[in-house]
Amino acid sequence: MSSRGSTLTPVDAYLTGLSRELPGPRRRKADLLAEARDHLVDATEAFEADGLDRDSAEREAVADFGELDEVVPGYRAELAVSQSRRTAMLLFLVLILQPIVWQEGVWSWNQDPVQESALNDILQTVVRGIGTVTIAGAVLAVIAAGIGMRYPIVREHVSRATSLFAMTTSVVISAIGIGMAASSAQVTLLDYAVVSGFVVLPLVVVGLQAGRALRLARA
Repeated sequence: MSSRGSTLTPVDAYLTGLSRELPGPRRRKADLLAEARDHLVDATEAFEADGLDRDSAEREAVADFGELDEVVPGYRAELAVSQSRRTAMLLFLVLILQPIVWQEGVWSWNQDPVQESALNDILQTVVRGIGTVTIAGAVLAVIAAGIGMRYPIVREHVSRATSLFAMTTSVVISAIGIGMAASSAQVTLLDYAVVSGFVVLPLVVVGLQAGRALRLARA
């Protein structure tokens, strides 16, 4: 058998190749690779018990486990569910902080204006309604992603649906936040900084996470 310092064993080589094909949440990926290693080690020991040497036993274990192009899609689906759950949780955390940003009278765009702005009034009403719906949707997505680990029919759809929901929400709420600031007659640079730092940038992060989940779901 080749030494691990110079050449990978068949099991190590297989796991290295599998790892390269699996982007996604590191913790979940590490768990999946650990489960795969445990399975391969058990299979190797079983083949050794049947009389094969270690190297041949590992090759048989790898062959039984399946070619990478057969195995990878299933693992990616698992990672897509985990990524979508992470995205939904992040979206929820960002949104529950928004009432601080949108608190009436704190910033210039949601104070009683000297000059009335019909657009600003409409945007304030819209963002409150969208925020409530989105928080509820994020909670449902977290729950669905948890269930999705056990039920194939949910797992098949939850990742894509959650990703699209999070991306759409991020774009819409960011646009409304910028629109509210821009439509205020008393807007200042501080107001734009608040919108950027507490609304737009966090939602950009959510959108990027959603994009990762969507790529995994489509793989």
